[in-house]
Amino acid sequence: MIVRRLYSLVWFLALPWIRRYLKKRARQAPAYLEHWDERFGRAVTPVSRDAIWVHAVSVGETRAALPLITALKERWPGVPLLVTQMTPTGRATALQLYGEEAEVRYLPYDFPAAVQRFFEAYRPKFGVLMETELWPNLIDAARQAGVPLFLANARLSAKSLKGYRKIDWLIRPAVRALTAIAAQSDEDAQRLALLGAERIAVCGNTKYDFTPPQAQLDLGDQFRQLMGHRHVLVCASTRQGEELLIFQAWKQQTPDCLLILVPRHPERFNEVGALAQEYGFSVQYRSDGKPVEPSTQVWIGDSMGEMFAYYRAADLVFIGGSLLPLGGQNLIEPASIGIPVLMGPSTFNFSQASRLAFACKAALQVTDASDLVAKVNELLGDPDRRCAMHEAALDFSVAHRGASRRIVEMIATSLQSSGEEPRQ
Repeated sequence: MIVRRLYSLVWFLALPWIRRYLKKRARQAPAYLEHWDERFGRAVTPVSRDAIWVHAVSVGETRAALPLITALKERWPGVPLLVTQMTPTGRATALQLYGEEAEVRYLPYDFPAAVQRFFEAYRPKFGVLMETELWPNLIDAARQAGVPLFLANARLSAKSLKGYRKIDWLIRPAVRALTAIAAQSDEDAQRLALLGAERIAVCGNTKYDFTPPQAQLDLGDQFRQLMGHRHVLVCASTRQGEELLIFQAWKQQTPDCLLILVPRHPERFNEVGALAQEYGFSVQYRSDGKPVEPSTQVWIGDSMGEMFAYYRAADLVFIGGSLLPLGGQNLIEPASIGIPVLMGPSTFNFSQASRLAFACKAALQVTDASDLVAKVNELLGDPDRRCAMHEAALDFSVAHRGASRRIVEMIATSLQSSGEEPRQ
């Protein structure tokens, strides 16, 4: 109790910094100033109470939640749905995916009064936290409100474990208070157990269950028509610093293909386009809607919610966040439609998936940006190898499906044993 009071005091002292942070981010992304009161648990007016509540912090977790939410709705079809996030891009993705069937809100920051107001207002039947959302005050408020709380699609890297162990006195009680945990892998389960988790089931990764929207695939076909008969490399969800490395290596080796860059953060779209022009590349933007000129070397994917369309248009995909020590982004999505994947040396966010993909030759690991461009040249000159990677990617994706169903079974069993299963 004393420990959490100190933790809460830190939040209180950080409040001015949090406000400044939001205002600073709003200079490039004005959405950070929208729905301000929701972030602090004020002016909460629920559309409905007694909902199934799913929290997915940002875009990746929100998309990963889709097959799980579908399975939850199938299991309890008459129960309302509440989906919360922490970022504007996550909220926009949730509105796009669930807007017609769910109430979409920001989850308050982890102030005791804010999270208590959240539970008093919504009174969810149960909650599902996606991946590694371990907020001590939130978890304790759920316990006090009698709301069963599950951690789903849970992952914990060795690096994150090391960080959490430094605040073991704060995290261990929170982890133990969770009703149950569905881990992605045996390694994740073992690390969570070291934090004090007691009720863990290994259920797999819901990202394998995601079905590409047909409208996105159709849009990807339209993109290909805009590009003509050219090879295409998509660099997806790139992070600051990676584009510079890619442009430098691209300039030296100059592959005979169109380079598409889709930065992870939308406020960087223009910045990346300007950087490409500084390096002498001819640049166009997806937003101009025009056919890609034969002389265009770089196409900036300056849109949200269209990643599968970019993948559909690609011959090869490089997964961003992996050239720098950032852990990499989701390689499962391009693999699910058979696109050969390349990743850099940093893969700890998707350690199991990347290891499995490398082993079955659905993906290829590169050491740096120069090696990336060299491997692109090799693969573009070897259609048989690309075809083999295409088949391996499809097999890899299919082989690991079913996590969403297993998670729902775990939740239902837990709720039944405690007599808290929602009435339909």
